[in-house]
Amino acid sequence: MTTAYELLRRTRPELFRNCPDGVEILFDPDEIRAARRTLSEDGTEGAEDGVGVVYSDRFITLVRDAVRFPGGALGLYTRVVPTSAGPGVVILPLLGPDNAIVVIEHYRHATRSWHWEVPRGMGEPGISGAESVARELREEIGAEAEEVIPLGRFHADTGLLGDDVELYAARISRTGPLDRAEGIRKSAVVSWAELQRMIATDVITDSFTIAVAARAGLRGLFGE
Repeated sequence: MTTAYELLRRTRPELFRNCPDGVEILFDPDEIRAARRTLSEDGTEGAEDGVGVVYSDRFITLVRDAVRFPGGALGLYTRVVPTSAGPGVVILPLLGPDNAIVVIEHYRHATRSWHWEVPRGMGEPGISGAESVARELREEIGAEAEEVIPLGRFHADTGLLGDDVELYAARISRTGPLDRAEGIRKSAVVSWAELQRMIATDVITDSFTIAVAARAGLRGLFGE
């Protein structure tokens, strides 16, 4: 029987590439057993559970790999990869001729608190980044994207998360109803200077928002 781990290797080979001098994922059964045995002897919690797909839902998949570290030691390494192969997107909504920015106050379960941030969302297979931008703007702030400006890629946490997202700015002419069912309670329209102040004073701590703002600034969307 094909395991979920084997199926993931077959359908998403990019998640299992080994780079020279990096942390090597082990596929040989004897080496995998040796990696498990090493951690079990050290008393590492969960080592007896082995390697494979630990958990998966429609958003994330938690994977535990047997690995060889650059120094030669064997071990088990856990990472989170997106269940969907489509790119996630982060959008900086630009409103009006002055490029005012729309931010939303979104409740996040992971931190158990409210965060000021920009719209974002996970991707779907076969859906382009621009299509995902249009969908997220429509769903989260009731806006239509009139122009979509690519701003590159971003890794939110290279130590744990095995995915990247695509950053965009999008010009809109208005906002509409907020997606309150997903935990968005209010929006605000701020200037570029005010957005920078919010970041500098910890009003905005969301890494995606900080990243897309930095890219937009470096691209010159707000002048020198």
